[in-house]
Amino acid sequence: MEGIQHKFINVNGLNMHIAEKGDGPLVLFLHGFPELWYSWRHQILYFADHGYRAVAPDLRGYGQTTGAPLNDHTKFTIPHVVGDLIGLLDAISNEGEKVFVVGHDWGAIIAWNLCMFRPDRVKALVNLSVAFMPWNPNGNIAEILRREHGDDHYMTRYQKPGEIEAEFAKIMSLHTFMNKILILRDPGPLLLPKGKGFLHSPPGVPVTLPPWLSEEDIEYFASQHEKAGGLTGGINYYRALYLSWELTSAWRGAKVMVPTKYVVGDMDVAYYMAGADKYVTSGGMKKDVPLLEEVVVMKGVAHFLNQEKPDEINKHIIDFIQKF
Repeated sequence: MEGIQHKFINVNGLNMHIAEKGDGPLVLFLHGFPELWYSWRHQILYFADHGYRAVAPDLRGYGQTTGAPLNDHTKFTIPHVVGDLIGLLDAISNEGEKVFVVGHDWGAIIAWNLCMFRPDRVKALVNLSVAFMPWNPNGNIAEILRREHGDDHYMTRYQKPGEIEAEFAKIMSLHTFMNKILILRDPGPLLLPKGKGFLHSPPGVPVTLPPWLSEEDIEYFASQHEKAGGLTGGINYYRALYLSWELTSAWRGAKVMVPTKYVVGDMDVAYYMAGADKYVTSGGMKKDVPLLEEVVVMKGVAHFLNQEKPDEINKHIIDFIQKF
């Protein structure tokens, strides 16, 4: 795509694929589930054209990044993935250089933790969709959501190794899965009753793509997941939630001490998980992220906001990072 370069970097035993373009201050873009570097295609081109070096990796277990053991979800914890990013920054940036970080979905979760563990490496943060989640003595987020929504909640359904992959293989192709997940506009709990697929778009119900998403986009996502061995790499992040919770307990009460902007759509399912919206609007997140400077709730926008509204998201990001 229009001059984007693709490279492979040896990081923590991985061969990490990155897409990059531009020269200038480094902006690291971190994708979520079930995505790839490609989710940031609009941002890479925009920031390269505006004097930045835009870098978007395929995270551990995703796309063209290889080396992570897909059959061992214990290798997909938060400390593993943050460690990958520190190794990547060591390889592609100058010693002591602070970078801008932009995260979405799981990429936002990872970015929050990167900033909490290593604020010395981050100049400023823009996170999309997923609010900060302080360490919770009542359990990890999957356990909490199971208590709230029962066994059909997607995070619960993802826990048993191999089970959801086998179920998806019977009822929909990877192409259909990407279609159905990317069009999600229901802010209610994402439920996956056994054998029935997504309640918001059951198997057999045709999908009409929105103007911001093309068949070529869907095919790229699906083909890259197919080459990577399916969805297991991304699902392993959910399976490692309990271990991540155990390993990060030392950061109980820790604050994110990096200048931050948070952007979310009011139709985003993640904004309403476990009371996140109330946590944000009541000032709870400001207490845990003292340098939180801006919160933007975009009207009529759903979960994949960096693809749905690329021009607006680009402006939100650049208006913030230009301050630093």
